[in-house]
Amino acid sequence: MKIPQEAISFEYFRASGPGGQNVNKVSTAVRLRFDVESAGLADGVISRLSSLAGRRMTEEGILIIEASRFRTRERNQADALSRLEVLLASAEKPPKKRRKTRPTRASVKRRVDAKKRRGNIKKLRGKVRSDE
Repeated sequence: MKIPQEAISFEYFRASGPGGQNVNKVSTAVRLRFDVESAGLADGVISRLSSLAGRRMTEEGILIIEASRFRTRERNQADALSRLEVLLASAEKPPKKRRKTRPTRASVKRRVDAKKRRGNIKKLRGKVRSDE
């Protein structure tokens, strides 16, 4: 899926982490804002995206991704865009339908037999009576 550029905006700020003295004077960290409503996504994709995004999605429907792993603004911007693409790709895939299954007769028998064995072990734990 092609991400519409008008739905994306970038904000640059100073970051902690790699960069030495440069980190104190240059704004290399990137905050990507993706307006989900104006992107023209399907309703199912939007709901899956909001559940995948979690706290990164605001109540106004804006997805915020911060990237500050690299020393340069360009690499951080590319990192934020690739993370957005991965998130959108996983939101586009509908979840698999769950098929109801039943336990096999043998597995039910094994479970019941194990419960009976355990019950017998517990039954034998009583006080010892001395019949003399």
